Amino acid sequence: MKYLIVGIGNKGEEYAETRHNIGFKVAEKIAEKIEAPFKSSNFGLLAEGKYKGRKVFILKPDTYVNLSGNAVKFWMQKENIPLENILIITDDLALPFGSLRMKMKGSDAGHNGLKSIQAQLNTQNYTRLRFGISADFSEGKQADYVLGKWNEEEREKLPERIDKFSQAALSFVFAGVQNTMTSFNGK
Repeated sequence: MKYLIVGIGNKGEEYAETRHNIGFKVAEKIAEKIEAPFKSSNFGLLAEGKYKGRKVFILKPDTYVNLSGNAVKFWMQKENIPLENILIITDDLALPFGSLRMKMKGSDAGHNGLKSIQAQLNTQNYTRLRFGISADFSEGKQADYVLGKWNEEEREKLPERIDKFSQAALSFVFAGVQNTMTSFNGK
């Protein structure tokens, strides 16, 4: 069985520590846990490894967030990975900082990366793991906020939250989406 885990983010050093790049941070932690180094490949950096006998591809697209769907579609088709074995890791303004929510389907909730994925896959029925970044910004400042760096309190809590999210992603691979949602949602 093959799985594709995609961390959504923007390439470039200027985005490395921003809220919008939390998908990349979680992807890096997953790759570290399964000892799979990232290598430059089509549409981004790809790590290939195994987890409990299952082949796992971890992708950090280099398409920028708004075109993430191109990378997801390419790797799904190239490796013949079924839709139910895809996990998209993304930031979510609607959730409090660090909150974890896995969903099997749903709207893009205004997230341009998810819009791109839905457009390329022609469906909203794929699993996503949402990392709460809260919505602590004034009107008209959303872009500045999501592309901004974490505050000191958030930075202190990030390592534990990133680890928890990587555990949830690997649970998705081994235990399935229903068991993972039961075990991790809201944690």
